[in-house]
Amino acid sequence: MDRLAPDTPVQYLKGIGPKKAAAYAKIGIHTVADLLFHLPREYQDRTRIYSLGELEDGQTAAFRGIVAQEPRLSRIRKGLNLTKFTAVDGTGRIELTYFNQPYLSKNVHRGDELVFYGRVSRNLLRLSAVNPEMEPSDGNADGKIVAVYPLTGGISQHVLRANIAQALPACAELSEYVPEKLRVKYDLMPISDAVRIIHAPADPASLEEAKHRLCFEELFLFQIKMLVLRSRRTALHTRPLEAEGTVEAYCRLLPFAPTGAQRRCMEEIAADLARPTPMSRLLQGDVGSGKTAVAAAGIFHAAKSGAQSALMVPTEILANQHYQSLAPILERSGIQYALLTASTPAREKKRITAGLASGEIQLVIGTHALIGEGVEFDELGLVITDEQHRFGVRQRAELASKGNNPHVLVMSATPIPRSLGFVLYGDLDISVIDELPPGRQRVDTFAVDSSYRKRVYEFIRKEARAGHQAFVVCPAIEDDETEQHAAVESYTEKLRETLPELRIEFVHGRMKPADRAAVMESFAAGGVDVLVATTVIEVGISVPKASLMIVENAERFGLSQLHQLRGRVGRGDIKSYCILISDARGGDARERLSVMKEVSDGFEIARRDFEIRGPGDFFGVRQHGENVMKIADVFADAAVLYQARSAAEELLADDPSLRSPRNAALLEKLGEQFYGRDKDIFN
Repeated sequence: MDRLAPDTPVQYLKGIGPKKAAAYAKIGIHTVADLLFHLPREYQDRTRIYSLGELEDGQTAAFRGIVAQEPRLSRIRKGLNLTKFTAVDGTGRIELTYFNQPYLSKNVHRGDELVFYGRVSRNLLRLSAVNPEMEPSDGNADGKIVAVYPLTGGISQHVLRANIAQALPACAELSEYVPEKLRVKYDLMPISDAVRIIHAPADPASLEEAKHRLCFEELFLFQIKMLVLRSRRTALHTRPLEAEGTVEAYCRLLPFAPTGAQRRCMEEIAADLARPTPMSRLLQGDVGSGKTAVAAAGIFHAAKSGAQSALMVPTEILANQHYQSLAPILERSGIQYALLTASTPAREKKRITAGLASGEIQLVIGTHALIGEGVEFDELGLVITDEQHRFGVRQRAELASKGNNPHVLVMSATPIPRSLGFVLYGDLDISVIDELPPGRQRVDTFAVDSSYRKRVYEFIRKEARAGHQAFVVCPAIEDDETEQHAAVESYTEKLRETLPELRIEFVHGRMKPADRAAVMESFAAGGVDVLVATTVIEVGISVPKASLMIVENAERFGLSQLHQLRGRVGRGDIKSYCILISDARGGDARERLSVMKEVSDGFEIARRDFEIRGPGDFFGVRQHGENVMKIADVFADAAVLYQARSAAEELLADDPSLRSPRNAALLEKLGEQFYGRDKDIFN
């Protein structure tokens, strides 16, 4: 091939045929540009190459050695073989063992000088390593920083690194989307340099600079999208839902006195609904702050104005819970309501869709079924989505398209600082419930090591005897759902052996949705004593009799995620507990667990999470949590996010519709990235 361009299909790279191209396609890599923007998930710091004599037991490091004898291949049993050889340098020797890599017996030879990277073991008699990475030594004393990538079946780290190295010359032709004026103002390196360095950094400083450039661009594009959405919304007109005194009338229907924060948010929503511009508001509140009760005030206001409302949630069990919890208020208000999910029987669905089309049903609560064909409204005035991070802008827009520019309210229990929220959710106004209802119990939180596990199991037994229930969350295993569900099932079997008198079930993401929902509904109804789960239970289930949350390997979770898990208990009047089991001895992990013991406020936890993580850690796996961006972390990269927001505002002030020829590539990129190819984000 004479010229390698970003739009060149990957199958034309040397060594990539149809089979590897198909494997790459599974993770969205079709072109050279896609390959270049398949960014590392972590880095191995091989900048120092250790001598064998320097290596300590348990250390993960790069080391160099000369192969002392020809490798020995042994077949242990069917499906298992070992390749062993010894490497030496002037300070010692190391025994190397490789599982199921028989080709090494032919490719590695006595006298070869190799550089290895992996974890070593040392005892009094010998130094050894199992399956360390290796490559030929180039003879240089200094090592390098090596990228580690997310993989797909059929593609190894070695192959992926080689393919990316082959694609790097195409960096020179990558399009610049950040205008030169802004690149100079914010001191950003060219995109061609940033992409090349992110894959092959010479040192930590250049890696930091490259990451900053890519992070800025990602957030810059996102902020332009947010600002355009806001400008499009404020230009729209809708029917104002005018009704006097709805907040007072609604509060009289409640079986409790709303907090000052709840009333403030209700008033903000009612004021928005009365305007001729469609509301687009984020209702944010900690676990247990009463977001649903506040949202129901908007439903009441809409109904009194003659408009219909739709409440869409991510799971059937959450839809059922909203339906049941709102029922008493809705009954007293006279609002006609219905539940619509994928499990709704055909006859009942027909009745509901007819009622929505005629206007007889004023509120429908449901899942993605609400955006399906055949669901039409007489006059949809208010659209509400719960758990904002589980729905994209497009799904919200699909539901909103069933009305004439209806008002939109999105709810989230993910606490973020208000100032950051204004930037992150730039297309939304924000209401924050920053006060918990009186009487809401604090969940006592303990951090223990695995030596306490027997006592923890006895505590489960004690709580079950009192008629209470428990959650057990198994370790999060990154990027490996198969291993994760196997861990949940094996843990459940061990727990059943330990506590045979209890009813113990499990749920995980690989189960069929109907089977998972059935187990969770049984747990919510009291038919299960202990539910073993992955973080699939992080949101979407409320069990008043659940008094105990146990998180295994708690060091593997972020602070905000641990707080969400803890929020699954303490939802009734039962004293509740959260037990975090971890053998981590130091570093950020122990600090996070200490914060969980001390702090119960979700917004304070979010602030402390940001402080602990700081600017991010390039020599370890970054915590992205709910963030779907490739490189930016809205907490760790908050300062960059604010810069990107300012840059986006400056650009749109200068060229509001991006019609200038100098912004043509940017306009095309935005349309492709957020709306599909050949779409104009301004239309």
